[in-house]
Amino acid sequence: MRSEEIQIRTGADEVVHDLTSECQRFLSDENGDGLLHVWVPHATAGVAIIETGAGSDDDLLTALERILPRDVKWRHRHGTPGHGRDHVMPALVPPYATIPVLGGVLTLGTWQSICLVDTNVDNPVRTVRLSFLAG
Repeated sequence: MRSEEIQIRTGADEVVHDLTSECQRFLSDENGDGLLHVWVPHATAGVAIIETGAGSDDDLLTALERILPRDVKWRHRHGTPGHGRDHVMPALVPPYATIPVLGGVLTLGTWQSICLVDTNVDNPVRTVRLSFLAG
């Protein structure tokens, strides 16, 4: 298995950050089959495979705000107001995804992208671990 950590600057806003190009770069020396595992070792971030650039990324953040509103009195209360929701979010958007790789190429669908989902405005930099398990 080959593995690498990358740092993603998400800033002070909720974000859906497209990781697809970073994943492709990581696989650039591979020519075989296997699995790419994308892991975010944070308690307040997730990984989603969605369409980006056509509004779906904003729709995802809107849906998360509706499902997990900041204005609820969360029991987990450190950080900015409503931060407790950020700790619940990974139960809905898990902190990992595994994508098949064939001939060194991600087997994503036409409109699919691999995205970091970060609703925690208190943490401006995220670590993402990319691991390739050869078949």
